Amino acid sequence: MSTIRSHRDLKVWQRAVDFTVQIYSVTGEFPHAETYGLSGQMRRASVSIASNIAEGFGRSSKEYGRYLQMALGSVAELDTQIEIALRISFISDENYTELASELTIVGKQLSALRQSVLKSSR
Repeated sequence: MSTIRSHRDLKVWQRAVDFTVQIYSVTGEFPHAETYGLSGQMRRASVSIASNIAEGFGRSSKEYGRYLQMALGSVAELDTQIEIALRISFISDENYTELASELTIVGKQLSALRQSVLKSSR
């Protein structure tokens, strides 16, 4: 088993960063008028996931649990934004399925990490 020395060692952080890159790529295809609209919101929400994982790492378990809960909030926010992007035809059904699937995995990994962190604080 590998030792976790920093947030960079966490698979969920790595996956969240990769997902953010994917969001940037997809939103880069949105209409230019959406730069400060849905595109910007999706980018900020995706960045927030990995950022909260990193920011909370190394804090007390209770505090880290709060940061992970904020990251889960960003997952829910992004889930909504991906749904809206599909409904207004900014993304294809294929992109939607791929993004939603990946976001579900990130959310599950985050939930598992949060449970583990909170369990260790007892």
